[in-house]
Amino acid sequence: MKYSNFMEVTFKALSVNEGFARVCVASFCVQLNPSVDEITDIKTAVSEAVTNCVVHAYPNAIKGDITLRCELEGDLVSITISDRGVGIKDVEKAREPFYTSKPSEERSGMGFTVMESFMDSVDVSSNSFGTTVKMTKRIATCEVAKEC
Repeated sequence: MKYSNFMEVTFKALSVNEGFARVCVASFCVQLNPSVDEITDIKTAVSEAVTNCVVHAYPNAIKGDITLRCELEGDLVSITISDRGVGIKDVEKAREPFYTSKPSEERSGMGFTVMESFMDSVDVSSNSFGTTVKMTKRIATCEVAKEC
C-alpha cells in the first residue's frame, strides 16, 4: 500500500505568514524523510507562491485569505496555494523571467521562475476570482515505512 496523507491550512495574506507557510509545509513533509536540499527547495517554492499572493492577490487594504494544501502520495509531494484575489490577467506573461506588474516596488519578477527551478512541476490557473498554484516534487530519499 502506498503512503498517503494531507493537510490544509488557511491564513491571512500577510507577509508575516510567509514564514509560517514555509515551516508548516516543511514540518509536514518531514514524514517522507527528505534531504536538506529537498526540503529547502520546497520551502523556497512555497515562500515564492505565498509572497505572490500577499503582494498581488489583494491590492486593497483589506487582505483576504491564502489556502495552503499539502498532499503526500508515496514519494510525491503536491502543494496547492490558492487565493480569492483579483487574479492574474495574463498567466503566461506573469511566468516570464523578470516580468513584474509592480516595477515601482522594485519586484524582481522571478517568483514563478524560482518555483519552476526548485519543483518538478508548477501549474498556474487564474481568473477574476483568484489564483491557484499547484507544485509537485518527488522526494528521492523517501523512506517512510518502506511504502513510498
